[in-house]
Amino acid sequence: MKKVEEILEHPFFITILNALSDGVLVADGKGKVLWLNQACASFSGKPISFFIGKDVYLLEELGVFNPSVTKLVIEKQAAVSTVQTTTGKDSRFIVFGYPIKNEAGGIDYIIAQTKDITEIVKTTNELEETQSMLKRYSEQIMLMNYEKQVDSYYFSGQSSAYLSLLQTIDKIAPAESTVLISGETGVGKNVIAQRIHGLSERGHGPFVEINCGALPESLIESELFGYAKGAFTGANKAGKAGLIKMADGGTLFLDEIGELPIHLQAKLLQFLQQKKFLPVGSTVYQTANVRVIAATNLDLMEEVKKGNFRSDLFYRLNVLPIFVPSLREREDDIIGLVQYNMEKYNKKHKRHCYLSGNVMDILQNYDWPGNIRELENLMERLVVIAPEHEIQVKDLPAHMREQDVNAFDLASFNRGDSLTEVLESVEKDMISKAYAQYRTTRKTAEELGITQSLLMRRLKKYNLTNGNSKERP
Repeated sequence: MKKVEEILEHPFFITILNALSDGVLVADGKGKVLWLNQACASFSGKPISFFIGKDVYLLEELGVFNPSVTKLVIEKQAAVSTVQTTTGKDSRFIVFGYPIKNEAGGIDYIIAQTKDITEIVKTTNELEETQSMLKRYSEQIMLMNYEKQVDSYYFSGQSSAYLSLLQTIDKIAPAESTVLISGETGVGKNVIAQRIHGLSERGHGPFVEINCGALPESLIESELFGYAKGAFTGANKAGKAGLIKMADGGTLFLDEIGELPIHLQAKLLQFLQQKKFLPVGSTVYQTANVRVIAATNLDLMEEVKKGNFRSDLFYRLNVLPIFVPSLREREDDIIGLVQYNMEKYNKKHKRHCYLSGNVMDILQNYDWPGNIRELENLMERLVVIAPEHEIQVKDLPAHMREQDVNAFDLASFNRGDSLTEVLESVEKDMISKAYAQYRTTRKTAEELGITQSLLMRRLKKYNLTNGNSKERP
């Protein structure tokens, strides 16, 4: 393979790059200029020979490049964009620096591309807007990288429940209002919170998370609000900034908010209303510009009725509510999530496991009480312990093997029962379980795919209304 230096000397290559209106400069991995086109030289008013062999650090000191994007690429070891000026000229340039790395990850060469934006700046007289544009561009790149990481785990699917959730998130993310995420344990409420943060204007700021149920009650207040110097025995002599202060300019995620002690709920409410708080042991209020997202697997309205949660705090948090569906409500997404996690843990543990057809049937029909967290843990366990590449039913936990949809147990029916009696028994069992779960005839009929009037007749036929006499059809 030819070296870049040899390619740069090729007449055809030189002709093409000199025809461009954008400036192009090529430097080696240490910042020594190897080549530049005529446009790049003309931007500074100096001949090409002036640059060849010179160090970009020296060129920046001389004011030829202010700042040098090549130097910034070397320092950050990544692509960089910036606004640049040059000595003696009232000109502005937008410059992009791109590293070309070797297999070891080191930088062999750096390509700098320069666009003259002087006329644009003069016309608008707003250089700040250009810098803001660059900032937004950088944030979009960061968001794209963020979404690649998060989407691959949770945000993949085609079920109506998933699509509805995604639309809700996209609508509320740009707002500054508080968000209350509810749903069963393991559905990914923390991932939802991270996505809302990433899609918001605060996406470039900190995302700080605290699990209100994981810390002892005595520590939550100091962790959340911080404490002043000498606030209590054993405290840091200099005091400590709380998580609210650490989240300034970003998002504070309060997971398991229903576990927050009642005496701290008033203090949190004051912060939400006034954006100020009092650290433990301090007499001076502090402020923080924070968006709050809370999450719970409890019925907070029921907790309010029980006196365990303040009603004023509930309504202050419940401005933008989000309900995250359980995995059993995302039945169409289970296969995709299983396959993704199987690939992830195959790669992590250097295996090549795959699921048999019977196993996939069981997984798709399993209730998943632990939701996505249970699915992820199961996939890792199977990849680690499976004796063969093909994961079979015998490799599943005992409680899941019992769910085998291919095993139709005739022993569960009485000998001599007719087909009609067997079908009625199955129908009664299905209706009974669905009615116990959804508790209203409207919702039960909807889930069973029958009319409400038909369901009412079946409930009466099988005498299934006694246990739910208070429910309203």
